Amino acid sequence: QAGGTEWQRLGDLLLKIGQLNKAEELYNVLLNRTSNEDEKAYYYVCLGYLKTYQGDYKKAIWYYEQGLEIDQKTLPSNHPDLATSYNNIGGAYVRVGDYSKALSSHEKALEIRHKTLSSNHTDLATSYNNIGLVYNKIEEYSKALSLSEKALEIRLKTLSLNHPNLATSYNNIGLVCDNNGEYSKALSFLEKALEIRHRTVPSNHPDLAASYRNIGLVYDHMGGYSKALSSHEKALEIQHKILHSTHPALATTYNNIGSVYDNTGDYSKALSFLEKALEIRHKILPSNHPDLATSYNKIGLAYDNMGEYLKAFSFYETALEIQQKALPSNHPSLATSYSSIGSVYVNMREYSKALLSHEKAFEIRQNTLPSNHPDLATSYSNISLVSNHMGDYSKALLYQNKALEIQQSTLLSNHPDFVTSYSSIGLALDIRHKTLPSSHPSLAISYNNIGWVYNNMGEYSKALLSHEKALEIRHKTLPSNHRLLAATCSNIGSVYYKMGEYSKALASHEQALEIGTKTLSSNHPDLAPSYNNIGLVYYNMNNYSKALLYFECALDIFQRVLPPTHPSIESVKESIEILKKKL
Repeated sequence: QAGGTEWQRLGDLLLKIGQLNKAEELYNVLLNRTSNEDEKAYYYVCLGYLKTYQGDYKKAIWYYEQGLEIDQKTLPSNHPDLATSYNNIGGAYVRVGDYSKALSSHEKALEIRHKTLSSNHTDLATSYNNIGLVYNKIEEYSKALSLSEKALEIRLKTLSLNHPNLATSYNNIGLVCDNNGEYSKALSFLEKALEIRHRTVPSNHPDLAASYRNIGLVYDHMGGYSKALSSHEKALEIQHKILHSTHPALATTYNNIGSVYDNTGDYSKALSFLEKALEIRHKILPSNHPDLATSYNKIGLAYDNMGEYLKAFSFYETALEIQQKALPSNHPSLATSYSSIGSVYVNMREYSKALLSHEKAFEIRQNTLPSNHPDLATSYSNISLVSNHMGDYSKALLYQNKALEIQQSTLLSNHPDFVTSYSSIGLALDIRHKTLPSSHPSLAISYNNIGWVYNNMGEYSKALLSHEKALEIRHKTLPSNHRLLAATCSNIGSVYYKMGEYSKALASHEQALEIGTKTLSSNHPDLAPSYNNIGLVYYNMNNYSKALLYFECALDIFQRVLPPTHPSIESVKESIEILKKKL
């Protein structure tokens, strides 16, 4: 009969070759048979690893803590195995999103290693690396970067240049740079990690999939959607080969691909991938798991972008219901859901309800986050936007300045998020020119915003120039039927309308409508303004019969998607009454 060590080797082999069910069965048998406390601790750790690989992180934590409890009774307080246990527990807590417990566990591991290891020991680098990851998750990027760089410094001194742990350090620094808006630096570090992994691990290794995923996320943030999609698809190809069909990592990749399609305006594909992610999570997670809420939020966002606001609202509400059951009442994820619901209300032009939702998000963030946290800046910006729509310009300005104040204190001066709060004409554009590629979508946003300012100031030639630059960028980076192209054409049409150049205004508004009718449902809210704008142009060209036709189309859509007393409905009705008197 094989001895204990041989059974352990068999279990380890089954883990390595992915025979998880057999490995679990063996470890449980060995656990039940042994009376040796050291062996029990070992089997608990192995089962923890197994459950981590399966994505059952809560069960993994339970197994790791059982092993730790035994080790604490049998080992000295500074034994390296205790540090390993704390490290494993910290990693599992990161995966379930309990970052305070994760930080506590990783810091206990670091404390033990500081007492027992040399200053350049690689296990110290592992602890620095892990704590840095937690700080990255909670958006304390300067701490995250400092710790990740400490880990890299140790590893460069002690490891070969193609060691997998060096790849881990490069990867983590890249993630911090990505979150800090330093996209070119992020890509540089992530590609170094990928290069090492290509040299050192098999072509279907999970770490390669992770590298492709992270590179895809950076390209998505940069607006390089085709490259983002290519990277995520490479990750998915690897995962399909090595993971079972309901593995949580597959759900994450489906979500990432869905988000890219959402950003490019291909909503049917976006929904297809986002729904696959939701399907997996429904199969493997309890009904109140936060990852389910994440899926509902992403699908809600896709419907929001499609203009199907009632569906978006339904998905956001479901996400919020899950979070209210699973999370503390002041958890930041609840604030995110309230913020999403507020944004839907803005799109539905229900500004008082939008304000209420954004204020709930703000209250949670104010009670739980540091006063200079970026999410607080987001809340200030959202409340400013709604206040502006409601005509409360002093409040809008006050809250926008608060958002700017936070971003000035926490973000790099050229971080893309920083510029969304900056009110000075040209400064936002200058920042984006320095930090982004010349065809980045955010540059189009800046040109668009500057165009609106010039339009409101009556400087129509400058407004036109800015909107045309936005259109040029969007033609280069977006599909020909993307809704943002329609929006830019509409902006150009509005400038021509104010200039009295009605034939050019008509051509631009008709182009916007043509794009919209190709990609949107016939009652999509974004179509109504196009019909209304064309009606206004025909009215000023004295073609009252055509004007009436377009106003009626606008009214029909508004009445389907907006409350009956909505100002947009009243405005179009008024235009129709005036027209009827002229006919």
